[in-house]
Amino acid sequence: MAFEFTDDNFKTTTESGIHVVDFWAEWCGPCRMVSPIVEELATEYQGKATVGKVNVDHHPKVSTEFGIRSIPTILIIKDGQVVEKHVGMITKQKLAEKIDAQL
Repeated sequence: MAFEFTDDNFKTTTESGIHVVDFWAEWCGPCRMVSPIVEELATEYQGKATVGKVNVDHHPKVSTEFGIRSIPTILIIKDGQVVEKHVGMITKQKLAEKIDAQL
């Protein structure tokens, strides 16, 4: 199951290690298409990377901090720094390749 990033836990959670963060909203059609991919990768990368989601409607602080203007937006954060950003739809294979490049 994907980790739930929030305004409160985001900074401390992403300080070290690799984190894949899907910024999404319930009303967003493309977000609903990416969601199963994020869930599958959360299971597959368990113990290697934290894969999770931020609901932009519920957690606007972190969304604003990272300048999220379009969703879905996926950030890969390594040791507190954004190392990869993807806006829009992405295949499971492409996202896995981006994660693997950071491991």
